[in-house]
Amino acid sequence: MTGGAAGWSERAEWLQERLYANFHDRQSGILRQWHPAEAGAPGENFYYWWQAHVIDVWVDGYTRTRDARYLARIRSHAEQLRRINGGTFLHPYYDDMEWLALALLRVYDVTGEACWHDRVLELWADIKAGWNDQMGGGVAWNKHQLDYKNTPANAPAAILAARLHQRFGAPEDLAWAERIYAWNRTHLVDPASGFVWDGINRLGDGAIDKDWTFTYCQGVMIGAGLALHACTGAAGYLAHARQTAEAARQRYVDPRSGLLPDEGIDDTGLFKGILVRYIALLVETGEAPGWEEALLRSGETLWSAGLCRASGLVGPSWADRPDGPVQLSVQLSGIMLFEALARLAQRRHAECGSNTSQG
Repeated sequence: MTGGAAGWSERAEWLQERLYANFHDRQSGILRQWHPAEAGAPGENFYYWWQAHVIDVWVDGYTRTRDARYLARIRSHAEQLRRINGGTFLHPYYDDMEWLALALLRVYDVTGEACWHDRVLELWADIKAGWNDQMGGGVAWNKHQLDYKNTPANAPAAILAARLHQRFGAPEDLAWAERIYAWNRTHLVDPASGFVWDGINRLGDGAIDKDWTFTYCQGVMIGAGLALHACTGAAGYLAHARQTAEAARQRYVDPRSGLLPDEGIDDTGLFKGILVRYIALLVETGEAPGWEEALLRSGETLWSAGLCRASGLVGPSWADRPDGPVQLSVQLSGIMLFEALARLAQRRHAECGSNTSQG
C-alpha cells in the first residue's frame, strides 16, 4: 500500500474490514466491546454510544467507496441496536442519543430514505427535552441528573440542530443550535484561549471541571462552530473553531513526536478519534494551521509502528502495537484517523486535478 489518496483509502478500507472481522458478533448483530471476545466480562457487550460511532465510521466507508456492503451493515446494525436497547433508540443519556442522531442523519444524507430522517427527529425531540434552566441553561447529561451540564451533551446537540437546519430549513432548529452553542461557549470555554472544559455541577457544587481535560470536548466544540458557520456564514463561529483548534494543538500534540496522546481505554479510547473527525473538517477550510501535518504524522506512525499488521488491531497509543486485547472504542479512533486522512488526500488530489486542468 502506498501513500497519497489511493494509499490512505486502501489503508482505511483494510482497517474497516479488520474491524468487521475482529469485532462483529453474529449472535447479537452488533460489534463486541473487546477483541478477543473473552477479554470482556460476561455479557459486557453493549455501549450504546460506541455502537453509534460504528455507524458513523461505516458512513465514512460508504462515502469513500460507494460500496453497498456498508449500507447493508448499517441497516442491520441499526435494527439490532434498537432491539438490544429495548425496541427503541431513546436512551437515558442525552449525549449518547446525540451521537446516534448525528450518525443516522448522515445515513439519511447518503441514502435519501425517509425512515432515517424520522428516526433522527424522534431522537431530536427527546434531546430537546433535556434542556432546562439549571446552571443557566444547557442540555443535561442524563435524565437522572438534570442539573449536571457538560460539553459532551451540548456541543453535539448544537451540531445536530445546525445540520438539521442546513438540510431541512426549519428556523427553530437554527435557534436551538445558536442557543445551545452560546450556553456552552459562555459556561464551558476559556475565553482567553478557547480551550473547552468538560462540565459544570457534576458534584452538585456548581464547580466547573477544569481539571478534566479531554480531546473529545475540543473536537465537538470545533464541530459545532463549523456547523453554525455553515448555516449562517458568521465569521465568529469559524474564529472560535480556529481558536479552540490551536488551544488543542498546543495542549495535545506532543512537540517531539507530533502525536496525539494515549488516553487509555473505555470511553476515553474514542476521544481522540472524535477530535480527529472534526479537526479534519476544519483542515478542509484552511483554518487549522499545523493540524494537517499532525494528522499525517499520526497516521504514518500508526501505520508503520502502532498497529498489528497480522490482525489490524489498534492500541490506545498510536506509536505502540497493542500487546493484549483491544477495545472497540480504541479501534474506532484508529479508523477515524485513517478515514479522515483518506478524505483529506482525496480532496487534495481533486484540487490538484482541478488546478492542472485550469492550467
